[in-house]
Amino acid sequence: MSPESRVLIVEDDPEVRHGIAQALDLAGLGSVLALPSAEEALRVVEPGMRAVVVTDIRLPGIDGLQLLARLKALDAALPVIVITGHGDVQTAVEAMRAGAADFLEKPFSSERLAQIARQALLTRSAYLDALQLDDAPQRIESQIVGRTRVMSDLRHKLLALADVDASVLIFGETGTGKESAARSLHGFGSRSRHPFVALNCAGLPESLFDSEIFGHEPGAFTGAATRRIGRIEFAGAGTLFLDEIETMPLLLQAKLLRVLQERSFERLGSNESRPMQCRIVAGTKVDLRKLASQGGFREDLYYRLAVVELRLPALRERVQDVPLLFQKFVFDAARTAGVALRPIPGAFLADLMTREWPGNVRELRNAAERFVLGMLSGDELGEVSGAQRETFEQRVNAFERHLIVQALQRAGGRVSVAAADMGLARKTLYDKMRKLGVTRADVAGLDADAAP
Repeated sequence: MSPESRVLIVEDDPEVRHGIAQALDLAGLGSVLALPSAEEALRVVEPGMRAVVVTDIRLPGIDGLQLLARLKALDAALPVIVITGHGDVQTAVEAMRAGAADFLEKPFSSERLAQIARQALLTRSAYLDALQLDDAPQRIESQIVGRTRVMSDLRHKLLALADVDASVLIFGETGTGKESAARSLHGFGSRSRHPFVALNCAGLPESLFDSEIFGHEPGAFTGAATRRIGRIEFAGAGTLFLDEIETMPLLLQAKLLRVLQERSFERLGSNESRPMQCRIVAGTKVDLRKLASQGGFREDLYYRLAVVELRLPALRERVQDVPLLFQKFVFDAARTAGVALRPIPGAFLADLMTREWPGNVRELRNAAERFVLGMLSGDELGEVSGAQRETFEQRVNAFERHLIVQALQRAGGRVSVAAADMGLARKTLYDKMRKLGVTRADVAGLDADAAP
């Protein structure tokens, strides 16, 4: 094996841990690191490691299945081999469904473990070597996180547009990740060698606009003692991201439009025209076309900015991604804060999927940071008394009802469209609506024939 290959062993029993480490070391599988807990393993593992993780299921604190889930959230292709108890078939099946590369049932031979670990490392190395040729799809998954179809489509569009010089308008509610999308457009194209410059238009006073965007020469105005390089010039051949573009006053919009049309600008106090080399990406949380029709935004500037328009989904439109995102944010926050990871109750993750999240991904990240620091209240954790605690079936029904209502709202109340979106037969959806009590009151604009 390559000398940079690593085998991480996670086992709380010191004698067993030492025995496994010794056997794998003798098998020549590279560097072997034996750890007593999942928490320590999570502090060591990094995305893209040329490694395999061998973990026992029964561990103090975070157990083997929880460790598997968090490792897959960190690096979906990282091979994880789980060790199960004798006769624990259900756990083995659950681990394989969760993405384990293989499993071993106690007692097992050292030769068998070495054989499985060696094969996993070979597969991992081949995978990483292939990524070195074109690792964009893997890298963008770590930045634009989500397993839903809408997020997969978004990643595909971002990669396809990365090397296109056309201006892009990114539309999405507050907290949906507009700047992250803009950074991906920049980072996965040839402009990545040049600066990415972000400017929030809402926080820019009108009196400073010209100086901030175009720069100025000494003496251009009172207090201008030195030359200042503006954002357009500083971005060079990179990307200038103008967030909350809808807040830009109309007079300033006219100046920006001229620059986009001429592809040139002048510093304040200078008559020398300079070429604009950067790509413009704008972000907005409102419908700019509608705003333009109402006179609140220049229509000609809208069409200049929206050569390509990308829409980012709200978190409530992809609730299946909530557990994955929350676990990733918890992992990131724990690493940043230097604190031990806390186990995340499965019931809590299920509850997160039923919430609306008006602040979207930003709000979810904030909740994850407070969870890591132990700052969430009992209500936020979804703690209830024994008399109030829902059964597993009740939680499943509540989640299914939530998904149906969301699908119907996206479809404008058209049951046939919602059924197709969910991959269900129309009659099946009707039956589920009847069973779960979904009515017209739950869905604005529901067709008259949609009532159960």
